[in-house]
Amino acid sequence: MAYPVDELQRFGYQQELRRALRFRDLLAYGLIFMVPIAPMAIFGAVFSASGGMVVLAYAIGMVALVFTAFSYSQMVKAFPLSGSVYNYVGRGIGAPVGFLAGWAVMLDYILVPSLLYLVAAVAMNATVPAVPVWLWLVGFVLANTVINSRGIKMTATATWVMLVGELLVLLTFLGVGVWALLTGKGHWTWEPLYNPDTFGWSIVLAATAVAVLSFLGFDGISMLSEEARGGSRVIGRAMAGALLLAGLLFITQTWVAAMLTPDAQAVIASGDPGGSAFYDAARLAGGPWLATLCAVATAIAWGLPDSMVAQVAISRLLYAMARDKQLPGFLARVSRKHNVPTNAILVVAVLSLGLGLYMAARDDGISLLASLINFGALCAFLALHVSVVVYYVIRRRSRNLLAHLVMPVIGATILGLVVWNANVAAQRLGFVWIGFGVLVLVGLYLAGRRPVLSGLEPAQPAQPPAPARVPEGV
Repeated sequence: MAYPVDELQRFGYQQELRRALRFRDLLAYGLIFMVPIAPMAIFGAVFSASGGMVVLAYAIGMVALVFTAFSYSQMVKAFPLSGSVYNYVGRGIGAPVGFLAGWAVMLDYILVPSLLYLVAAVAMNATVPAVPVWLWLVGFVLANTVINSRGIKMTATATWVMLVGELLVLLTFLGVGVWALLTGKGHWTWEPLYNPDTFGWSIVLAATAVAVLSFLGFDGISMLSEEARGGSRVIGRAMAGALLLAGLLFITQTWVAAMLTPDAQAVIASGDPGGSAFYDAARLAGGPWLATLCAVATAIAWGLPDSMVAQVAISRLLYAMARDKQLPGFLARVSRKHNVPTNAILVVAVLSLGLGLYMAARDDGISLLASLINFGALCAFLALHVSVVVYYVIRRRSRNLLAHLVMPVIGATILGLVVWNANVAAQRLGFVWIGFGVLVLVGLYLAGRRPVLSGLEPAQPAQPPAPARVPEGV
């Protein structure tokens, strides 16, 4: 059932964004944000970091984020608002903590478009050297900004078209790859899932911290709570569905690629500096045409549809925080013609272009961006799990301990282990970012603008006691 207009009024807000997205649109949005063919770009890095157990790394990442998706679904039921963890943590624990959670996930969302544009521009430059990296960057940014500024329905339509294209490329690779295995070009093995010669939890968790990059984006569905025709039940279903579908696609394609990798030991030892490990497997399976198809499709997927929905997500976060007067007010202005936060979209475009061009001049630009993005997202997810426990168990005295205590604690534990084993440089820079956020928060208090969320606790009946079971809807 769709939320009535006064649903937001219970929290002190007006319905400004257009409710135009159905379940299938949300599912496509989540899938395109995660990019069904995302592992093609980072396959070699995950393969090397995991000692060849690339499938295990992706499987652990999927399981960890299934718990996170469940926690999202619980909080969106209570607070069907844009802003994702910023709103959920702020209303579940407290406005200052919500600000810091929003600040942490902002590191993820602000840097994601820059990373996607940069990876795509570098890949397209390698394919078409006559066009420089900076020009590809500008082209991708302009195309996505125009589409997103025209309204959420145009974004949804473009998302569906590009999703179908990605799935066709993936099915082509899997079909040719499986046939190559059946005809003896590769060999069946369980080693991508478990290899006793290289297994170690620290190794696998460190690889999972890299593999998680492919999953980031399922949480962006929660940013569209105020633009979805259905209620929180639809948001939760879409998040879980997108995550599980993407996880199965990631596991399948990386398993096939691992069995077709020409020299697995060389990839493990070298770390795949050229990023060509997946395309080498495709070349072995079908020849140069398949390798080129996968490389170009990956570049376009990261540069257009994935970057497009990433721009949507961060613009909604900026809109939500500005609406609460925790960021400059001009970011909360909405186009009356297209019902989108145009100013926020334009700011994201400028930031993405500037960061992309700067990182393009660095040798470690792509790896640094990827590590920082993962760190910010995982820290925000940890805060989300805590907010479920605080809001439901401590504040509302929920007796559904399986849903509101056990599952969030398991999810937080897994993510905590992944963060602990993440890249050290990313840990340091990530904590610097969060420290800067603390200074901004202190500045807001000193300026008399302490974080306050409108309608922090809406009028609603107390939750009745329930047996320890997982609620329906996910």
